[in-house]
Amino acid sequence: MKVKAQLMDEQAMLRAIMRISHEIAEKNRGVENVLLVGILRRGEPIAEKIRTNIEKIEGISVPVGSIDIGFYRDDLTEVWSDPHVRKTELPFDVNGKDVVLCDDVLYTGRTARAAIEAVFSCGRPKSIQFAVLVDRGHRELPIRADYVGKNVPTSRNEMIEVRLPEYDNETGVYLMGLEKE
Repeated sequence: MKVKAQLMDEQAMLRAIMRISHEIAEKNRGVENVLLVGILRRGEPIAEKIRTNIEKIEGISVPVGSIDIGFYRDDLTEVWSDPHVRKTELPFDVNGKDVVLCDDVLYTGRTARAAIEAVFSCGRPKSIQFAVLVDRGHRELPIRADYVGKNVPTSRNEMIEVRLPEYDNETGVYLMGLEKE
């Protein structure tokens, strides 16, 4: 796949994450009951950035955890022939809390469904909300994000690639497409 367009540079990503952070604090009337849970891999640094923003906005450090949803995927055998999965363990009690799942891209909804199941394996939260940097459409399940950095209509032949310094040594969101033959 090749880059068709850069959709967000570092500043646009930071602005979108800041807006999401404000929306989380506003919707929850503060953040005293909020927990942030990053979906591994790229949801984890996004959750950390949201925590940093919320701490600047509200003066409260919101707990952050991460989950590996591999064990909860409905397409586990289709994705990996020999999966290595771990049970989800969060460093805090989710019971009665407002859990905000964080991820980079929302596509079919299957990752979000698996993440919801993973959170429920740890307890019964008051609510589960969903924050994504990019919503690209093409849902296969009735899943929607509560907080969206950017909506990007795509074709099924395209892909959204979120690049973060923790994994890619750069920051940006790119629309990827098939190379012309």
